[in-house]
Formats: sequence, C-alpha cells, structure tokens
Amino acid sequence: MIRRFYRIDVAGKPRHAVEESGEWRFVEGDLFGQFELGDTLDAKAHRILAPVEPSKIVCVGLNYKDHAAEQNMPLPAEPLIFIKPSTSVIAPGEPIVLHEGIGRVDHEAEAALVIGRRAWRVAEEEAHRYVFGITCVNDVTARGLQEKNVGYTRAKGFDTFAPVGPCVAQGVDFGAGVTVEGWVNGVKRQASTTRQLIFPIPRLIAFISSIMTLLPGDIISTGTPAGIGTLQAGDTVTIKVEGVGELTNPVVVGSR
Repeated sequence: MIRRFYRIDVAGKPRHAVEESGEWRFVEGDLFGQFELGDTLDAKAHRILAPVEPSKIVCVGLNYKDHAAEQNMPLPAEPLIFIKPSTSVIAPGEPIVLHEGIGRVDHEAEAALVIGRRAWRVAEEEAHRYVFGITCVNDVTARGLQEKNVGYTRAKGFDTFAPVGPCVAQGVDFGAGVTVEGWVNGVKRQASTTRQLIFPIPRLIAFISSIMTLLPGDIISTGTPAGIGTLQAGDTVTIKVEGVGELTNPVVVGSR
C-alpha cells in the first residue's frame, strides 16, 4: 500500500495531508516525528505546495549508466555530489524561470529521497531507516554555465531550478527498480529505471552522511537518466516517478 504525503495551502497556511487509496486526510502533528491522521478533506479545494521544505537538496551527478554512456564519460569511482539551495525549490505548477543571459537551460528528470530523521555517518545496512519516502525532482540546469564553470552551484542554483513534488510517497520499492521519465509538451524525452543507478540508495546515504549531516526533510536527488534536453519559454515539462505521480511546471522568461 502506497501512502502519499502532500503539503497544501489551507486558507493561506501550509498543512500536511496524506492520500491513501483515494482518501485524503489531514496530518496532525510532526510529519517527521509523532503524528496522527485527522479529518478528511477535498483535495481539489486546495493548492498543492512543494511537499517538504528542505534545508538542502544534495544532488548526485552522473549516476545513471545510460546517462554516462550518452555523455561518453567513464563511470565515476565514487558519487559526484553537489548542492542546490533551498531557495531554488518551487511547487508543482509554479513557473521555471529562464533568467536572462544564462544560455541553454535543460530539464533533468530525477527520483529523489526525502530524509526522515537526522542522519550522520549512517552505515549502509542502516540507511533504509533514514528514508521517509521518495519524490520527483527536476534538476533544472543552465548547461552553458555548467560547461563554463568548474563547480555546479551557479548552473544549478538559480531560483526556480528545483521543482519538487507533487508528494512524498511511502511504500514504493525503490531498490526493485522505479521508472523515471521526463516529458516536454507531451513528448517523452527521458525514460529509464533506478536499476540503472551506478550507486544505489544505501551507498548514497552512507557516503553523503559521512560528509554532512542530513536533516529531516532534506532531499537526495539520485541523478538523471539519458535524454536530457533544452527548455524553451512556453514549454510545459513533466517529471514522472513510478509510485509518486507527476510533477508539472510551465517554463517562462523573466524574473520570478
């Protein structure tokens, strides 16, 4: 049974809700601590927000075998990580902004983990205990800036460059292989499965938590498969992760 946790706008205030077997109920208490389920609600009456407010998104570069082959690059010996700031996060339906002067901007469909408890130096065999669930992330990238700079922060860190959502799903067997797709204007551009991951989830959590403390709500975005492509103003981009749902955002030019 899959449970999907959403964050919604209720009269101007964010609330968490859970959907299970089509029924929506409010979450009362701490999503990452003690909580219980409250009253039922009409999901259509509320705007969906980004499902969590991470202190950071830790992204993993070149973590799909098919993407490495697409880029004609050797498989990395250890995870290649970088951070997207919390200010880059936007909700489903919010626009991805193509900021002036940054050149080509690409979509990158990714399945991501949401951390459920404080994690520091976690052993691989214990890693599953720190995962709250999985979600969709679009690792929007200013490709020209990425190629120009040694680090990824500038190319990946613009406001609106981290659409997240629509929910955090529990009960999805990530290790068995979850389908990840990227669509632009109704055309499928990316399609793969997490069986293509070079570094599996336990390895990523152990590696990242040996460097930095992961906090409840933080996101580990596990990498993008082959098929990345350019976004243009007027496009609509959708990320689909099996068991989670669809994350859709329009693309515009200008300031946020």
